[in-house]
Amino acid sequence: MLKEYLTIKNISGPLLLVEDVEGVTYGELTEIKLDNGKLRRGRVLEIADSRALVQVFEGTRGISPENAKVKFLGKGQEIGVSPDIIGRIFDGAGLPIDGGPEIIPTKRVNINGSPMNPYARDYPNEFIQTGIAAIDGMNTLVRGQKLPIFSGSGLPHAQLAAQIARQAKVLKTGEKFAVVFAAMGITFEEANFFISDFGRTGALERSVLFINLADNPTIERIAIPRIALTVAEYLAYEQDMHVLVILIDMTNYCEALKEISAARKEVPGRRGYPGYLYTDLATLYERTGRIKGKQGSITQIPILSMPEDDKTHPIPDLTGYITEGQIILSRALHSQGIYPPIDVLPSLSRLKDKGIGEGKTRIDHADVMNQLYAAYARGEEAKEIAVVLGESALSPTDLLFMSFADLFERKFVQQGENENRTIEQTLDIGWKLLKMLPKTELKRIRPELLDVYYKGKMT
Repeated sequence: MLKEYLTIKNISGPLLLVEDVEGVTYGELTEIKLDNGKLRRGRVLEIADSRALVQVFEGTRGISPENAKVKFLGKGQEIGVSPDIIGRIFDGAGLPIDGGPEIIPTKRVNINGSPMNPYARDYPNEFIQTGIAAIDGMNTLVRGQKLPIFSGSGLPHAQLAAQIARQAKVLKTGEKFAVVFAAMGITFEEANFFISDFGRTGALERSVLFINLADNPTIERIAIPRIALTVAEYLAYEQDMHVLVILIDMTNYCEALKEISAARKEVPGRRGYPGYLYTDLATLYERTGRIKGKQGSITQIPILSMPEDDKTHPIPDLTGYITEGQIILSRALHSQGIYPPIDVLPSLSRLKDKGIGEGKTRIDHADVMNQLYAAYARGEEAKEIAVVLGESALSPTDLLFMSFADLFERKFVQQGENENRTIEQTLDIGWKLLKMLPKTELKRIRPELLDVYYKGKMT
């Protein structure tokens, strides 16, 4: 029989300190029973000698050392999984909120998972089509990759996340594909947008949604990405599915970590975030990839809103160190009415070369990508010179590249919120744009490909 403790010593924020405990382990779940019979849940954050620091999921309001008993349950936080989990919507505790029946689990799994053996990892090398040209054509997503999206307050990252979730697919026929979507600290309006969009477009039929609202307990914000990744691991490595995990907004997750750290009176690191922020983020991002001998895989797109659009802020900075590139949304492009406002020049997918080319996308993909990037960069540079010296200081070729940069943003980057471009359509648009440039300027494309694809000027 589990022992009940009446030895609450101190209460601070969402934390309470229990003394004289025995046999308690880190991460163990607890129940706090109040005098009025109500139960609250908690988790052990720290063990020191015979004292346990417990974080209460629902907060400590109304709890005092005199009116509460603490019971340690002898197990960590778990979630029940089964194939029936697909098509369902859950809260931050993993409980259904869609009005459907309870999930009858085939097994229960600890949400903290296990580190993936580096030797067992298989290299990401297969293309995932998102239907978004600026990603597929220029910063290709590869199966098993972790590729974050860096956004800012007021930018349409929610719409972009929903579009990726409903459009993403692997091109091999017969491959089972699922999306695990976890939203942390979002508003009711945002939650309603995601739920209605997934339902309206039919994306829910292949998705699992976890929703944590801004007024839900902070501890759920810490747990929800781990719950989502645990479900993804089950679907990928036990059900042989290719799983795309979308986590939005990682900034809210990091703010929750900061709040808990402050309540624990820990020495703060950069900008008040805990010193272990890098390690904590790595425990989430590194649960991504492919395992040798397994059919399934996990690909991850964390989305974060950079405070004050600052790429050097600890959250995007550390995320960039752990992940394999970044997609950056531009406030300047957004102000011009361009959707999605993806800034191609500072964006990067470090594994893109592994997922493109003959047999994966198209033989000309790498050449077109490199030439588009070079031409757009030259056009942007010409714009900067024109601002300082005037257009009269530019050569006719520079003026042509400047026009190319504008058309690239309007024809290639910009697309409809419901427009799902195939990789062939994306590359064909790229060729149409390149045909406005003289053939002699296309120095990054192999001559044999120019002979095949460059057929006259763009009309």
